[in-house]
Amino acid sequence: MVNYKELGLVNTRDMFARAIKGGYAIPAFNFNTMEQMQAIVMAAVETKSPVIMQVSKGARNYANATILRFMAEGAVAYAKELGCEHPEIVLHLDHGDSFELCKNCIDMGFSSVMIDGSSKPYEENIALTKQVVEYAHKYDVTVEAELGVLAGVEDEVVAAESHYTKPEEVIDFTTKTGCDSLAISIGTSHGAHKFTPAQCTLVNGVLVPPPLAFDVLAEIEKKLPGFPIVLHGSSSVPMEEVETINKFGGKLEAAIGIPEEQLRQASKSAVCKINIDSDSRLAMTAAIRQTLAENPSYFDPRQYLKPARDNMKKMYIHKIVNVLGSDGKLAQC
Repeated sequence: MVNYKELGLVNTRDMFARAIKGGYAIPAFNFNTMEQMQAIVMAAVETKSPVIMQVSKGARNYANATILRFMAEGAVAYAKELGCEHPEIVLHLDHGDSFELCKNCIDMGFSSVMIDGSSKPYEENIALTKQVVEYAHKYDVTVEAELGVLAGVEDEVVAAESHYTKPEEVIDFTTKTGCDSLAISIGTSHGAHKFTPAQCTLVNGVLVPPPLAFDVLAEIEKKLPGFPIVLHGSSSVPMEEVETINKFGGKLEAAIGIPEEQLRQASKSAVCKINIDSDSRLAMTAAIRQTLAENPSYFDPRQYLKPARDNMKKMYIHKIVNVLGSDGKLAQC
């Protein structure tokens, strides 16, 4: 058993409470590689922002559970090396699909886990979530649960259709499970292709997706005043990255994300955690494709991974400062 506090990590409880009170959201950036982790830490330190580094089941299998433990410990040490004496870094399991997986992550030093029972019948979701909560809280690990279903594809999470969270269920669900935060469905979606062109409106030659269901969010806030709400599938799919990928040999057609102005609006509500994954993948891939296309003699991975890391750091800083508003929000620098 490795307690996350031994690694210098924190859970989400205090940072979420401050975010709700302050009207901003904590960035939750997925990572699979060392370069992504470095970029996340550099961006968080430079902007003095709390940050959630999260891994999916697939990413955990890719990176290896033991290596992840030491990467998380290294992330804290790296932040201090960069000049941040009191970093606030969470290691979070994204879309855990079983009690066993959540337990294993907790035992390996994760400070926060998500148990996603949203695809199960309501009562089964409650029972599974409660089981995870009871184990996690023994070790002061925070638990995110989900009500409603997001469409799209992210690693092993696949859903053809979205189903909005039902506001009438949220009090019963959170009371019975004891979860610390709740991921809801109000129109966000996983992946780089969140909407079809048919779902969008053409405005000045740009496809604009349907707006998020802020009325549903408002009803949930009324039911659960001050309770931490999470948005998944919130990458904005920046067109400059898509265009770079396509210019240098890629093929991403009709990639459409969530407009950043809608995320800014959400972050001023009880939404205190916003998940961003695809934007990082796009920034990394765009930089690698361009670097290799412009420098065909390169074969040292550092020659193309450093520009990729720099591009991801730039993207993370933009999200922290210009979208989520979490810059300068560390409890202590």
